[in-house]
Amino acid sequence: MQSNWLTYTLITTLLWGVWGAFAGLPSEHGFPDTLIYVVWALTMIPPALVVLARSGWRIERDRRSVVLGLTVGLLGAGGQMLLFRAVQSGPAYLIFPIVSLSPALTIALSFGLLGERTGRLGMAGIALALCSLPLFDLQLGQGGAGLGTWFVLALIVLVAWGLQAYFIKLANAGSSAESIFFYMTVGALACVPVALAMTDFSQTINWGWQGPGLAAVTQVLNAIGALTLVYAFRHGKAMVVSPLVNAGAPLLTAVLSMALSGATPSGSKLLGVALALLAALLLALQPEVPTSSSSQPVQGDAA
Repeated sequence: MQSNWLTYTLITTLLWGVWGAFAGLPSEHGFPDTLIYVVWALTMIPPALVVLARSGWRIERDRRSVVLGLTVGLLGAGGQMLLFRAVQSGPAYLIFPIVSLSPALTIALSFGLLGERTGRLGMAGIALALCSLPLFDLQLGQGGAGLGTWFVLALIVLVAWGLQAYFIKLANAGSSAESIFFYMTVGALACVPVALAMTDFSQTINWGWQGPGLAAVTQVLNAIGALTLVYAFRHGKAMVVSPLVNAGAPLLTAVLSMALSGATPSGSKLLGVALALLAALLLALQPEVPTSSSSQPVQGDAA
């Protein structure tokens, strides 16, 4: 299954890397982040319908599948809502490096509760990936920033997204990838009223093509990437997939952003790029290591 998980992981990395390079354009043109979230939730619907149609519209309705699927969706959506609030009250250059460490929690849970293991190359790749993540957003010399509500919110987002990746892997042990993504979509849509309530409609909002139109084009990459991530976790180990995607996508985003802007990257960003490249190489080269017998086998799917 190594080729399967690696293929889905690389597709996710590519989609999220390109999405990251252009995701900020709608807000730069006057379309609020909270409404971008609404657009993203809506863009989850088409890929959900496509994969459900391919699977014969079969959706697991047992309690485990419903609870885990909705948990995955609400953790991701809830984390995004809290991230909006954190960025409004705190420094983004500190918040994003903190949140980027969410794979560390996924790795710890996968190792301790799912019995996942990897070899020396894999462990070295995981370590380098975790080291590279904060470097993509870290900006030194920005002045002091006292710890406040934003710090607590950033930690909650870290935990939420770390748990989300773990629960995606856990859900794959008993549910189809199509059902998991369906419930992820339901969870994302359930948070739309919260996003609308957080939106300041008294401000000037760009309702033209560069607002919701551009948001839809960019966010569909995010939505499809979320789907391929579910398949990546289905066939691969969470402790490998999570750091590879979370290091590889910002790497591609950084490269694209630098190429488009012609800007000279900082020393920390260059170091992050180098570490992420090496981490991706080591994780891709690591041969499969059998999972501990304490973990449950993953069932087949219709993909």
